[in-house]
Amino acid sequence: MTPFETLTPLLPHQIDAVSKVLPTRVGALFMDMGTGKSRTAIELAKIRAHKIDRVVWFCPVSLKTTVEYEIRKHTDCQDIFVFDTKTDEQNVDTAARWVVIGLESVSQSTRTSAATRVIVTENTFCIVDESTYIKGFRALRTQRLISFCDKCRYRLVLTGTPMTQGVPDLFAQMYFLSPKILGYNSWYSFAANHLEYHPTKKGYIVRTHNHEFLASKMQPYVYQVTKDECLNLPDKLYHTHYVAMSDEQRRAYERAKEDFENALADDDGDITDISIFHLFTSLQSIACGFWNYNQNWARPERAVIVEHETYAHNRIEGLLDVVAGIPDTEKVIVWAKYRHCLEEITENLQTVYGKNSTVRFSGAQSPKEREAELARFRGNARFFVATQAAGGHGLTLNEASYVVFYADGFKYSERIQAEDRCHRIGQTKRVTYISIQSDAKIDDKIAQSLEKKSNALHDFRAEIEKVKGKGIKERVKKLLAEL
Repeated sequence: MTPFETLTPLLPHQIDAVSKVLPTRVGALFMDMGTGKSRTAIELAKIRAHKIDRVVWFCPVSLKTTVEYEIRKHTDCQDIFVFDTKTDEQNVDTAARWVVIGLESVSQSTRTSAATRVIVTENTFCIVDESTYIKGFRALRTQRLISFCDKCRYRLVLTGTPMTQGVPDLFAQMYFLSPKILGYNSWYSFAANHLEYHPTKKGYIVRTHNHEFLASKMQPYVYQVTKDECLNLPDKLYHTHYVAMSDEQRRAYERAKEDFENALADDDGDITDISIFHLFTSLQSIACGFWNYNQNWARPERAVIVEHETYAHNRIEGLLDVVAGIPDTEKVIVWAKYRHCLEEITENLQTVYGKNSTVRFSGAQSPKEREAELARFRGNARFFVATQAAGGHGLTLNEASYVVFYADGFKYSERIQAEDRCHRIGQTKRVTYISIQSDAKIDDKIAQSLEKKSNALHDFRAEIEKVKGKGIKERVKKLLAEL
């Protein structure tokens, strides 16, 4: 593999992780979300570049875009090939230094499996991200991954939650790295030594044994750290989870920009603040999977007809993947900008985690209803799903140390108000903030403005104001191309 440079420094605990795992050709990074598993894995690839032909990074399908962003963010390497629905053994890029493959596709697609076998060699560095996806030893996905990577000299697994259901989850992850770690060549021998089953309920594990033995066997190969153990970390941790737009969204997104440009041509370039707001809202809502479209939307003050369109999208799946990576003992706040998203988020969380797991907090509720929902969150409910307009001010939500921004507002003042709901006196943990961001350019534009502690709408307006009169249409056309 051609050597490459990294663009960001390692934190002290990441240096410790590299030092721990580097001497062995296989290893596990059991590191909490926000502590930098991906950056640590990239450093290991950099150090081993002269010994490997490529890095093949397996991850949940909804994480593929995030992994690609992380590689581009932390390295000067742009040679990245991401598997898609058309990748097969004929068109797979065998020259790419980084290859990203969806874990679900490994079990669901023989085409993906065939293409994977073409690029994985003895000198490939194979990484399995969110390795609890292979915790089921008998699962087809796990068996295929083991067969793909069996000959690879370098293997790494990454997760913040290595045991979602207890000790049995560890066997497949360690076996993928090497059967020699635990010393068992089959699930049955592992089970015979460590699992006690119910005498009448088939497959039901009543207790586990010999934990110390397992810990001692894994110790040389595993680096584990929680965010509270990283004493050098700031009191706020930030993480971005990227998702790709669907083809439906991309078509609607381009249509929205074309409509705005056409309306501008009809109205002699008269752009109002409200039309900019409506442009940004339309583009962002499309990136979230819906659009309240009206026939004169570039001049919303004149709108009469409104249609509600919905699109297939990956944002919800991205949210569910984020939540799956958070310890199940932790409460989570999810900020939703739009009412449509609030309903969709609540429904999906309740489907996966149970009806009583999630409370909904919005301006459509009466004060009494909101108070009741707040009490439920402070009780047994795990998820607090709210619009920033309703819950972003005044509340104290120190029960949670994980906060997800499903879609950000345009103003930094709104963002910091929402952050401070649980980052205040009484909070005893470091707070982790996760932003769900699509590959729509509007999401990038908003994120850039928030990073500057600015207002995305005002920034766009300021760009327009740089050109007066005759050149404004051309300037706006160029700005639209950047959205």
